[in-house]
Amino acid sequence: MGSNLPYAADAESPLKAEELQVLRSQYQNEGSYVGTQTKFNYAWGLIKSDARHEQQEGVRLLTQIFGNSPERRRECLYYLGLGNYKLGNYAEARRYNDLLIDHEPANLQAGSLRTLIDDKVAKEGMMGVAIISGVAVAAGVIGTMLLKGGRKR
Repeated sequence: MGSNLPYAADAESPLKAEELQVLRSQYQNEGSYVGTQTKFNYAWGLIKSDARHEQQEGVRLLTQIFGNSPERRRECLYYLGLGNYKLGNYAEARRYNDLLIDHEPANLQAGSLRTLIDDKVAKEGMMGVAIISGVAVAAGVIGTMLLKGGRKR
């Protein structure tokens, strides 16, 4: 993935535990007066994590910034897209990423993320079709067995 999409490297490169701890400490030390930049930095670190609960918290914090700080919305779009992508919320990921692409059509990170989202949706769509097909075949086999069993009586 990284060699094909170098601009979406954030999708697969978590921070080291110590690096995330520095951001967490800064966030916690500011308490109820946490600044927007500190919150954004911590959310960014959480989004990059491999831990789902941390990714969810990162999306939650970025959503707060997006809603409360109109001047920071553009900065949040890519990471809201990335966070939702990592959580498997592909419709939300696409929505945020498309908003960024609408404002910045040449944004290479957003273009790479769009490709990741589209590839994942296509792959999971194919897996869904395979699962449904497998269930249909199994139902057909069971139905045939039941019909044959009913005729023998």
